[in-house]
Amino acid sequence: MLEDLYLETEDLMNKTLAHLKHELSGLRTGRASTGIFENIKVDYYGTPTPLNQIANISIPDARMVVIQPWEKKMLNVIEKAILTSDLGLNPNNDGQLIRVPIPYMTEERRKDMVKLISKMTEEARIAVRNIRRDANEKIKKAEKASELSKDNAADGLEAIQEMTNSHIKKLDLLFELKEKEILES
Repeated sequence: MLEDLYLETEDLMNKTLAHLKHELSGLRTGRASTGIFENIKVDYYGTPTPLNQIANISIPDARMVVIQPWEKKMLNVIEKAILTSDLGLNPNNDGQLIRVPIPYMTEERRKDMVKLISKMTEEARIAVRNIRRDANEKIKKAEKASELSKDNAADGLEAIQEMTNSHIKKLDLLFELKEKEILES
């Protein structure tokens, strides 16, 4: 019973970690990255479609992203999607492809980004703690129902806490790495 609970809890905590990694990869740091366009959806014949599924996205240099749609008629739709996103980028459409210059980040914008990633990391920590709480409740329920001995329940609670501490440290490390990337770019 405990092994299944450990696996389930570990899986949920890993998914939380992966979600934060994905969210952080989409944040602009002042350097060109294809990851900043991951969350942009384009109206492709009435269906919201991820940008990378209708165009080739490349990085010719550190401050430029080039988007070449597979269909030329999608140029204006892609340009509009980038303009309406919250990325604050100004795409240049030359009729063949879209060039997106990545501007330098101001000090104020860097501080705002750090606040945002701090908030995102805290939400992930809360999610991990909620997963811990749910696992602890299951252990306590099993102990009350005499499915687990007191010692096994105590060991289970301790193992869940260690798992939680490990994942919180990983979340904090992700935060520190992204913060450093933002402040140094």
